[in-house]
Amino acid sequence: MNQESTEPSFADLFQENSSQSPRRLEPGQKITATIAGMAGNSVFLDVGGKNEGILDSSELLDAEGKVAAAIGDKVDVYFLRSSGGEQLFTIKLGGGKNTTHLEEAWRNGIPVEGTVKEEIKGGFDITLGGSVRAFCPYSQMGMHRVADAGAEYTGRRMTFLVTRFEENGRNIVVSARALIEQERELQKEALQESLVEGATVQGTISSIRDFGAFVDIGGVDGLIPISEIGWSRVEDISEHLTLGQEVSAVIKKLDWKTNRITLSLKETLVNPWDAARQRFTEGSIHPGTVARLTTFGAFVTLEPGVDGLIHISKLGGGRRINHPREVLEVGQEVEVKVEAIDDETRKISLAPSDYVSHESTETAEKDEYKKFMATATPKKQEESMGSLGALLQSKLAAKKAGV
Repeated sequence: MNQESTEPSFADLFQENSSQSPRRLEPGQKITATIAGMAGNSVFLDVGGKNEGILDSSELLDAEGKVAAAIGDKVDVYFLRSSGGEQLFTIKLGGGKNTTHLEEAWRNGIPVEGTVKEEIKGGFDITLGGSVRAFCPYSQMGMHRVADAGAEYTGRRMTFLVTRFEENGRNIVVSARALIEQERELQKEALQESLVEGATVQGTISSIRDFGAFVDIGGVDGLIPISEIGWSRVEDISEHLTLGQEVSAVIKKLDWKTNRITLSLKETLVNPWDAARQRFTEGSIHPGTVARLTTFGAFVTLEPGVDGLIHISKLGGGRRINHPREVLEVGQEVEVKVEAIDDETRKISLAPSDYVSHESTETAEKDEYKKFMATATPKKQEESMGSLGALLQSKLAAKKAGV
């Protein structure tokens, strides 16, 4: 017969049956499923092939207590276990009224959702699923220490990992930090492939210390040293940055072996030296403010980000001083003259505007003497020389007489 048959062949049926073989899942495995139906407290999930899973409808309730999903919607779920031929799944344990699988969550690393009820000794009382109590230590509430933890966390709904499950659920300890660390580790792997030195990254100030500020760049923390915060000298970092502030920074150095990332905030800012070089020329006079005193001189700020140094030898108005504090104080307004500029090191040498060096005084005196000698008449020069000769002869005779 040449007529084509519309019936599926045995090979087609075999291939279809093979493609729909039961899917093997491991407890805690996360998959994307499709809602296939709803009945009572159960939501039926299509998890691929002939597999069907069950999710408690309480995990899909909205604020009004209604199921916020429809047939055909996609949901991310975690596999709990098989029971009586059924595959049980959860979105996030504790998200609804279902608290019967907390032990599975503990064993398989499945996230649980809970509400921070109140601050207690050593940490916080956490409520899971509206009825199950758990404890979270201060150190496990987040990646960084919070000054007023009670005000920061109380009343918040957060996601945790169960780190201890004892006495049939009467002693449960949870950690938000453990879950954050897991997520950051995944982010770190992606960052290792994308980050390069010289690149500009976005981040959030996560911690401020005396030596610099830490920035969370999504998976890892980078450090902005105090010297890289601004072009001018920074004394108090908190005057320039605040916790939670969004910043852009340039990657100065990457060291994945030690997990150290050095960042620069000032390199994202306009370098004041580029414009200052046109204004602060040698010999020009400008107002400034004493920014810092050292044993060797005084640093003077000419404008934000542009400092110059007055060496101690040029202070004191001609008298010798042991420290610049004897004649200057921080914050004092002064008028200075630019003596020299080093473009390579971007250093400016300054002097008080009325400063006259000792060498300059001697040179001026010599010039005046030469001018006087050039304008004197020969007669006056002879008289001057004669008077000087007579004086020398008189002193010589007196000296001999004394002998």
